Amino acid sequence: MNRTELHASIAEQAALRYTPAGLPALDLILEHASDIEEAGQMRKVQLKLRALAFGSLAERLVKQAVGSVWTFKGFLATPRQGKSVVLHIQEFQQV
Repeated sequence: MNRTELHASIAEQAALRYTPAGLPALDLILEHASDIEEAGQMRKVQLKLRALAFGSLAERLVKQAVGSVWTFKGFLATPRQGKSVVLHIQEFQQV
């Protein structure tokens, strides 16, 4: 199963764009930092992750402030021409 949940802030947000089919789309960079136990030791984890939202989610998300913190849920995918992973947002709510 490919399901991801991430508490993160909006680090960067592009302008709302539209796909060739006319669907609203929004590209974002999310930023996360936390302490997680791994192999009995606490580890500081920091990451930046590309994210993408479509449709009404994109229209709602573009109104949110850079720096605001949310819980994002969705799935991970690799773009056709890319090597990095992108979180496709399917739902989000404020922490």
